[in-house]
Amino acid sequence: MTVTATTFALPQTSRGRKSAAAQARYAAEVLAWCEAIQEYRSRLDFEVSSRGWCYAIEDHGLDKGDFDKAEKLINDCRKDGRLPLDICAADVSRDFDGIEKIDEADPEEEAGVWVDALRTAYERYTPRSFWAGERYYLQLLVEKVDLKSLFADICNQFRIPRANAKGWSDLNSRAAMMRRFQSAENRGHEPVLLYTGDHDPQGLLISDTLRSNMAELAGVVGWSPDNLIIDRFGLNRDFIDRHHLTWIDNLFTGSGKNLADPDHPDHFKPYVQEYIAAHGKRKVEANALIARPKAGRQLLLDTIAKYVPLDAPEQYEHSLQAQRAAFRVELARQVRAMVDDDENDDQGVDNRET
Repeated sequence: MTVTATTFALPQTSRGRKSAAAQARYAAEVLAWCEAIQEYRSRLDFEVSSRGWCYAIEDHGLDKGDFDKAEKLINDCRKDGRLPLDICAADVSRDFDGIEKIDEADPEEEAGVWVDALRTAYERYTPRSFWAGERYYLQLLVEKVDLKSLFADICNQFRIPRANAKGWSDLNSRAAMMRRFQSAENRGHEPVLLYTGDHDPQGLLISDTLRSNMAELAGVVGWSPDNLIIDRFGLNRDFIDRHHLTWIDNLFTGSGKNLADPDHPDHFKPYVQEYIAAHGKRKVEANALIARPKAGRQLLLDTIAKYVPLDAPEQYEHSLQAQRAAFRVELARQVRAMVDDDENDDQGVDNRET
């Protein structure tokens, strides 16, 4: 189906008692809306959350004021089957571990899978770090899980560990990131933390917050963020204006309180007043990048290019060719030796039985 400017306008229903005809009409509109979302999903190359869907379809008819209603409708439709459960990105931080895996293939099919894996195993052999020889070592934090999905392919190419900043409160995750920076510094790299988040008063202060939060664990981890480069590359006003991202007319924080309200304890703090003077009592959520995926990915690439050559992944793969070729030869030799040993063992058993 073709996405039109009104395809994703939120289905509307009147308050109070509804006639059977009105109920049927609304149900049909919701079903068509869900079908449009599923068609749109077939053309996306990344996963989005229920909130991210609101930004994805905003340019196609969804009114900004209907975001909360649309998010609820998406989740309601996932619950009752009108939308697939996996239409929204899974929160992997809540996944179960230790789930039993059953091999459903027959022995011949299963063996074929393993043989195919062995044939390509050399492509996954990585005897040296991508970062060897590089001046910097990069990690990435994003404010919204949608951006973790949006940036996944680029981060995989450049071997950049990434996480959703919503998990920042977990001390173990924070310490693990610090230890990776510590190891990189010990190898002679300069540590760099890339960050993209909301354009709001607290989002623009994030560099100081991230550094102070790491400093809290410096004694326990044995590494200080004093020399850490923190590069907050978005969202910034120039990007918002250039790509016509939509502003939200409030300054509500994660706690549900509005920094634009004079009764908020932080309202008159300099960082809030300076923000309001520059941008008004409004903000742009990081999820807005979902509406401009190409520009968002280019923003990340432009930032990475400040620290790592953009052809580094290609050069890295090329540098591994000789070692991977040697691994392939040795793997084949050992597999042949294993087969020969098994055949000799089988022959010995046959002789004893005879």
